This record gives sequence, C-alpha cells and structure tokens, in this order.
Amino acid sequence: MSPHSYKSLNNVPKRLIMEKMVTFSRLFSLLMASTLAYLLYVVIILHRSTPDKLFQQKQILFHISNQSITSVKNTKHFTVGAYREHRVKGHVVRIISIFRRDSVQPLYCLFCCGTHCTNGLKAEVQMHSDHFGFPFVTTDVLCPYPANCNPLYVALSTQVSVLAQNHTFLSIQNLVNRKEVDFPFNFTVCVSNLFGDYNNVLQFTQTLEMYKLLGVQRVVIYNTSSGPDLKRLLQSYAQEGFVEVVQWPIDQHMDPSRGWLFSEHGGDIHYYGQLTTLNDCIYRHMYQSRYILLNDIDEIIVPYQHETLPPMMEALQSQHPKAEVFLIENHIFPKTQFDPSRRFNLPRWRNVPGINIMEHIYKEEPDYKNYHPYKIIVRPRGVEQTSVHEVLRSFGETVQVPPKVCHIIHVRVPLRKGLTKENLLEDKRVWDYKGELVSNVDKALERAGLLTR
Repeated sequence: MSPHSYKSLNNVPKRLIMEKMVTFSRLFSLLMASTLAYLLYVVIILHRSTPDKLFQQKQILFHISNQSITSVKNTKHFTVGAYREHRVKGHVVRIISIFRRDSVQPLYCLFCCGTHCTNGLKAEVQMHSDHFGFPFVTTDVLCPYPANCNPLYVALSTQVSVLAQNHTFLSIQNLVNRKEVDFPFNFTVCVSNLFGDYNNVLQFTQTLEMYKLLGVQRVVIYNTSSGPDLKRLLQSYAQEGFVEVVQWPIDQHMDPSRGWLFSEHGGDIHYYGQLTTLNDCIYRHMYQSRYILLNDIDEIIVPYQHETLPPMMEALQSQHPKAEVFLIENHIFPKTQFDPSRRFNLPRWRNVPGINIMEHIYKEEPDYKNYHPYKIIVRPRGVEQTSVHEVLRSFGETVQVPPKVCHIIHVRVPLRKGLTKENLLEDKRVWDYKGELVSNVDKALERAGLLTR
C-alpha cells in the first residue's frame, strides 16, 4: 500500500470503517448460507432421483428363461432346472440338464449376483448311467458358488469370460432349506410325460380321484401333447390346485422316442425325456413334499393293509427308519378282461373317452422268474439321481415293499398274452372306494364339461 493510501485510510473516520466491515460480514454470512442451502438441495435431489438411474447404469441386463427346456449356447445341450444343493459340502447349484453324449466339452457356470455377473467357474458334469442307448442323456451339472455372492441366476457357457447379455439364465430354486414340518404337501405324484395327443380321459380322472382318496395333495404332469378332452380336464384340475402342469415341448428341440430302447425304437431320447422329467420333478418338489410317488398316469400305487397312504408310510418308515426309497411291485390288470357283472359299466360314462378301470378286476400273477419292474415312493431329500424303476443314487436305504402291503394297479394291454380269465387273479381293491370314487369322478367330469347326465 502506498504512503498516500495509508494516509487516506487514516483520514477515514473509524465509525464508517466499522459500519462497512459489519455490512461485509453480513453479506458474507448470507452468501455462505445460500451456498450451503443450495448444496443441501442438490444432495437431497440426487438422493431421491439418482439411485434408480445409477442402478440401471450398473445393472447388467440378461435374459432369464421362462421355458422348461433351454438350449445352451454353442453346444448341443439343454438345461431344465437349477436347484440349490443343501445336502453336499460347500455351496453348490445342481442344474438338471439333457446332454448329447458324444458332444461333451468343458463348461463353466456363470452366476448373477445383484447388479453384477461373475466370470465362469468350472462345472462338474455328471451324466446319468441310464440312457438305454439313446444319444441324449439326463445329466447333472454341479456349479460351485462364487465367493462373496448369493446368486439368484445361473447359466452355462463354453468360455470362462463372456458377456452375460449373450446367455440365457435359469432362476435358482430351492434357495431355502425348509424342514418337513413346513412342507405344504405330504404326498406328491410325479407323472412322466403325456405325449401323442393322449386323451384317456376316464382312466385319467379315475386315477386322480383315487389318489385324492388315498391322501395325495398334488399331482405334477409333464405335458408334451394331450387330446382336446384331456386338455379341458387338465385345466379344470389345475384351476382347482390339485394338478400342476409343466409344459414339456421336447419335440421342439429333438426327435423324442416313443419307446424305451434305442436299438428298437430309434429317436434321440428315451420316452420323450421321461428320465429327465422324473429327476426334475424330484428336485422341483424336494422342499415342498414329504414323499413323492414316481409312476405313470395309468398306474395307481395302492395300499392293501391301510386305507390311505399316510398310515402305510408311517408304518413302513417306523420299520425302516433309514429308508429313503420304497420299491412298489407292478401288477398288471389286462384291459381285455372285464367284470362279468358289468355293474360299473355306467351309461353316463360311455361317451367319455378312455378306459374304465373299475371294470377290470383281474390281474396277472407277476412272473418272478424274469426281471420284474417296480415303481417308486421316495423321500426326495434322500435321492440324488433316479431312473424309472430304481433310484440310481441315494443317501439312504432302499426297501422292497411286500405286495400284500402295497402294489400298483396298472390297467393296460396284457403283458403275458394268451392268459384267460381262469389264469388271472381277482382283485377288487378299487371297489373298496366305490362310493366316493364314482361320485367324485362324476363331479370332476362335470366341472370340465365332459359329462352330460
């Protein structure tokens, strides 16, 4: 400051200087308050408006399959369902799949956790031992959990590092390891595939109503194709909540076989993927049902020393506390032999397509000299892999249930052709339920609009 300036400042009255300083201080305080208010406003606005935008910027968009069969990119394989595996050490997801046996390559598991997806982790591929010579086989793919991640979605890839947007993910099911006391069902029936425009309405209805009387709460149907009348019936039972229909368009992905042996029947996969549907059904309902019955739609697993399934299984389980698998003997009731009285040849059922099981009371004696197939009741938590007539891998014991305790009523074409009625055994077990059964079948057919009195 120059001497002149200093002198001029000394000549300014002190009162005026103090007033100017107070004014400056007030202006500075107002400016700081305004600045702070504006900054606070910006923070509030950002807090309210930007999280969604920021999330969308960070979010990785990927496709989640809503189909029961999903192709794996750059392979000849398909995934069906992904399930958290609570029974093995470590955190693992098991993917029920269908693999082309001659085209297996290293695969990697991609997980999506919140807003990010991981690089691939090496997958363990376990092809099931039963494939009956067909090119495609039911396969388990085991995926180890990534570190610091609780994933909800998983996909398979042939590469370690890929863009999630280029793959289709499966939702991971069975995330919660529920206890049996929390299960919604005690007994669930898993029915392997309906195909060939199946329209056996009367037998289907009688079978479902028999299972209701026996204590079953849910029947799961994997449906490739069914006839027009059966479609109406399925819709009716699904609306009621007793039947769960899983659409199974296997014929859109390969040439499925109508038979069980490749050398005789050809095609890509055994019985429209029957083995895959049975395994998927077990895992799908592992923490929903105490027991699962694995059988075909024309078979009924019937107790003979108990009125219903719950007391029968309670008795069997108490006798065999470590058992997880119960084999039930198959008894064939030829549809060519009829009850002579024809008492259940009801006029109102004659226009309903299908077999009337109540008219077939004669059964073949099983030929124990040859292989005799069983169907299965399982505690699903004790099963790892199953075939049609036996469980391939389990964590507990297997019990063959004596036929006097329980066996299958299987109305179909004769197995041992040439047997006359005199060579067959009379078995009227279904008639023990006749009062409720006939009435309930009538009601079910009426609900579906398939019965006119």
